[in-house]
Amino acid sequence: MAVESKPVLPPVGHAFAGSFGAMFALTLVYPLDIIKTRIQVQTKHDALDDKEQEHYDNALDGIMQILSKEGLAGLYAGLGSSLIGTASTNFTYFYCYSMIRDLYNKKFNPAGGTLSTALELLLGAAAGALTTLVTTPISVVSTRQQTLPVHERQGFFGTCSTIMQEEGIPGLWHGIRPSLVLCVNPAITYGSFEKIKQFVLTTLNLPMSPGVNFLVGALSKTLATIITYPYIMAKVRLQWKPSKDIQDKIVAYKGAGDVLARVMKTEGFFGWYKGMSTQIFKAVLSQALLFMMKDVFTNYTVVAYAILLKSRQKLTA
Repeated sequence: MAVESKPVLPPVGHAFAGSFGAMFALTLVYPLDIIKTRIQVQTKHDALDDKEQEHYDNALDGIMQILSKEGLAGLYAGLGSSLIGTASTNFTYFYCYSMIRDLYNKKFNPAGGTLSTALELLLGAAAGALTTLVTTPISVVSTRQQTLPVHERQGFFGTCSTIMQEEGIPGLWHGIRPSLVLCVNPAITYGSFEKIKQFVLTTLNLPMSPGVNFLVGALSKTLATIITYPYIMAKVRLQWKPSKDIQDKIVAYKGAGDVLARVMKTEGFFGWYKGMSTQIFKAVLSQALLFMMKDVFTNYTVVAYAILLKSRQKLTA
């Protein structure tokens, strides 16, 4: 008796599965994401007194303060926009990468030979840059929703409208330059992964089991985050806007260099790394959840794709 094989998922199917998995992981770790963002925009201002400057000692302190002031809903402020951003980033990156790779192969690799690792990383960085250009407005909206006080917070479209009214259309692309610089993050992660993997295999003589793979991946991601974190922080601060109560007391940032210079002056070198531990913990936890749920979401997508194929076959029969 022949066993019916599962339908092979097209690339868009894997994009669906990956997007759903990423959205699921983001929903579970979202309180850490909002704490991380608020810590990143906290800075010392001489023009403000202590009562006007929100301060979290750590992630747990931030969670307790938000629960006390805003309730449980405060820990999920801007979740809708962030989910839209996660889904759109996955799809945009997938299509940009496929398009760039196809164009390169048609022009420079018509024989279909294997591309080098360096070239794959370069194509990935180009796709990441295009994705950043498309999805930065969603990131700006999400940052505003996460950091504005409750009485000033609006929905996704309301926030977009307010930004365009007050800052013009370019306001939706605040932080685009550091965001483009951060496209090197995956390359650093991948390069670190390969170096650490080689050390594990040759020096420690350990097999690359799923657990070891995860630990190596977590360490490589941590190294990439440490290297690029000042720009991650600068990007968030450029996308941030102070509440109306303190807006006239804070001078707007002119660019990533201005952010880094002012933070260095007021808070020293370690001011560049505020919130980094929460960012790393959130990133590693998200990755672990993605690994855990990847097969589940892929299987559901396969079932949905099979149903869609059968429906099409019935319509064309």
